[in-house]
Amino acid sequence: MSDYSSEDSETEFVLYRNNPEWKDVTPVKQDDGEEPVVAIDYTEAFWQYRREILKGLNKDLNIELDFIHKVILRQSKNYQVWHHRRVLVEWLKDPSKEKYLTELVLAKDAKNYHAWQHRQWVIKTFNLFEGELEYIDSLLLDDVRNNSAWNQRYFVINNTTGFTEEVLNREIDYTLFNTKDVTENESAWNYLRGLLLHDKGGLSKNKKVTEFCENLYKSGNHSPFLLAVLVDMCCEQINEGGGDSVYNLDRARTLCNELITKYDTIRAKYWQYMLDGIEKRPKRARVKRLLRAQIKHMDS
Repeated sequence: MSDYSSEDSETEFVLYRNNPEWKDVTPVKQDDGEEPVVAIDYTEAFWQYRREILKGLNKDLNIELDFIHKVILRQSKNYQVWHHRRVLVEWLKDPSKEKYLTELVLAKDAKNYHAWQHRQWVIKTFNLFEGELEYIDSLLLDDVRNNSAWNQRYFVINNTTGFTEEVLNREIDYTLFNTKDVTENESAWNYLRGLLLHDKGGLSKNKKVTEFCENLYKSGNHSPFLLAVLVDMCCEQINEGGGDSVYNLDRARTLCNELITKYDTIRAKYWQYMLDGIEKRPKRARVKRLLRAQIKHMDS
């Protein structure tokens, strides 16, 4: 699970090509064609220049906000227009129109990265979390495979209540309910993994989750995402010394071979790589246990 938000500063304008964080990206010069209808001779810092003019002329920034609203609705995948709006909102200290704007954009493209980035920034900066989970519910009701909505759900909880035991139980119930009929939904499985990172028992010791997964598997469901979670449970138990007979090395071998030969053949090499690593873990685990025993003996 991730946070789209950025901490870029408006006070120091740096072109992306000169930013060390983007050094692995080769700039591509804009090509308007041999005979563009309207050739615009603008500098690389066009929007920055526009903002300096707005400030210099003491223009009404609310008018500019309305203008960029219209531009965004036409060019919603242009990061520069979103950044321009963000600066305006910072100057005005008025986020009142931002959630509505992002909802307009997301209604047309529910996975628009720029809209989600802007929404996360404004919600976190101005503490506008109220009602956000209900909004996410509506998006997932419309499309339960919307990875951006699942990501936003994690973002909201992580920045509000945190993953308390009560919240964790609620979210696990929510996720399992939304997974049982759509088991090929990778987004929900990833969200479940994220939740279990906050579980004291880890991936493999939450009874509600393990029973859900085992019942699915026994029913004949072999979703590669289900099998991948079971493999992770095996890995966890093997790393801890194999305390659970259900999630052991033999089970991991069976699951990986099923993924390699039947249920995720497109990633067969990946699962072979995983299996090779898993088979080396028991030896490493035994070495760690011996070292811990030796240290304990020396301290006694």
